[in-house]
Amino acid sequence: MLEKLKSEIELVTRHLQVIRAVAEHQPIGIMKLSDILDLPYHRVRYSLRILEQEGYLRASPAGAVATPRAEELIRALDGQVDELIGLLQTLKEDNSRNL
Repeated sequence: MLEKLKSEIELVTRHLQVIRAVAEHQPIGIMKLSDILDLPYHRVRYSLRILEQEGYLRASPAGAVATPRAEELIRALDGQVDELIGLLQTLKEDNSRNL
């Protein structure tokens, strides 16, 4: 039941790695990102496509660049992750009480 959630967290983690790497090395191409992140080319390409569709990155002639939306996400990430951890902690506590 929770396997899909785990898979989604892993995918989001990869997307965030890509956003951070682009923000740090922009403009940057797929091959360089692949090398920096030690990820297969096809996975980096997929993440770039999704992140561009979501407005976090944009393509430029020199490579991918971060948008202001990506910068906002990076700044707010700790708070959003804490909120998710809180939800999971509540789930765990509820389960423990019901055993």
